Amino acid sequence: MTRIRATVNCDMGEGYSLYRIGDDEALMQTIHLANVACGFHASDFSIMNETVRIAKANNVLVGAHPSLPDKQGFGRREMAMEPDELAACFIYQVGALLGFLVAHDMKLNHLKPHGAVYGMTARDPALARAAVGVAKTFGVPFMGLAGTCHQTAAEELGVPFIAEWFADLDYSPEGKLIITKKHDPVPLRVVQDRVNRLLAEQQITTTAGHLPLAAGVREVSICCHSDTPGAVEIAKTVKALVDANNAQVA
Repeated sequence: MTRIRATVNCDMGEGYSLYRIGDDEALMQTIHLANVACGFHASDFSIMNETVRIAKANNVLVGAHPSLPDKQGFGRREMAMEPDELAACFIYQVGALLGFLVAHDMKLNHLKPHGAVYGMTARDPALARAAVGVAKTFGVPFMGLAGTCHQTAAEELGVPFIAEWFADLDYSPEGKLIITKKHDPVPLRVVQDRVNRLLAEQQITTTAGHLPLAAGVREVSICCHSDTPGAVEIAKTVKALVDANNAQVA
């Protein structure tokens, strides 16, 4: 079976004021893409500015990581929101990040929703079109789950789609991403097995076995969360596997 190419991405800048989540300095050295929090689930103007600066110093591409307005729940609690309201919510956040990118002479690379709204937009066609429409507004690809409303909406709106898979989260027996408020530790050998199976066999590891990756996906971006225990070691492990894999892909 032909291997697929991959990149490594991480959700970054998820502290607030004096509080910090994750070692962004170390993580930036192990990834290709940074999904930068835009202020609604985490981050503030100082952290956003610093995260963009660190990304530039490490030649990491920056994407926007907008959320539902839920700092208390870290954006991992669902809330009712109409499509036009969600679009406005995302435009507001991406616009804030874009200001810092301009200040650091960088370009916006992609858009990836955060937490609960990631799952909501994967299931709901109208919300998916609203979120993907924001990516179209800013002229960037949309990062999301292959084989869901994310991919369908991107195809409908003519927006480039970045298929994402998660190294440190579980998938249900049906292949649905299990989004939790707090991330549990994941042994490195488990991460290695999951990544190797995905890249070599295009199989997603679930809580009940394995399922095929969505048809037509030829490249995937692997996410490692900054708030997962042992995040830096996980990201280093995934990056090494990805680099070795990409060297074998024509």
